[in-house]
Amino acid sequence: MGCSPFFCYKSGATRQQISTHTEDLPGDINTIRYTYRELARATENFNPSNKIGEGGFGSVYKGRLRNGKLIAVKVLSVESRQGLKEFLNELMSISNISHGNLVSLYGYCVEGNQRILVYNYLENNSLAQTLLGSGRSNIQFNWRSRVNICLGIARGLAYLHDDVNPHIVHRDIKASNILLDKDLTPKISDFGLAKLLPPNASHISTRVAGTL
Repeated sequence: MGCSPFFCYKSGATRQQISTHTEDLPGDINTIRYTYRELARATENFNPSNKIGEGGFGSVYKGRLRNGKLIAVKVLSVESRQGLKEFLNELMSISNISHGNLVSLYGYCVEGNQRILVYNYLENNSLAQTLLGSGRSNIQFNWRSRVNICLGIARGLAYLHDDVNPHIVHRDIKASNILLDKDLTPKISDFGLAKLLPPNASHISTRVAGTL
């Protein structure tokens, strides 16, 4: 049994139950634990040339695993205490769910003071950058593409609100949190501010949330 200040886990297992002294994590976290060395190798030691995004809680890097699979590696800023809560929240929210309009969580890394989430890599970055950015994208969005993106986002939200148990309220839907794959299929990302709806509750009261 190995331990860190925030997690305890069984060494040698690829799918593990994580517990924490500061958060109540129910049940198994159904995802893979990567080593820091694996992710450093995948991203060429987190080379700045592989950085594809940056936010208030850390940076995102493009990487390639030894099996050839492309990944997006979200590294929590070591200095961000608030980010630890978002890391735990995101891990809890998305590790046990799957939908065509949500990002896929491949795994995580908890090693020393490192907190990292590993997602599938999406070729066309975010809706904010591709559609609303500074003109660097060559993608042309016709009306059919725009309607399909809107419908895909709505399907993803409907899944979170109605089909997942417990239901999930994302609380931070914006263009930069909608990622696009090679076919422009939208994927809802960044579940750091998500809320789990208590069992049998028909509504949830929460403070105003969101990020710029």
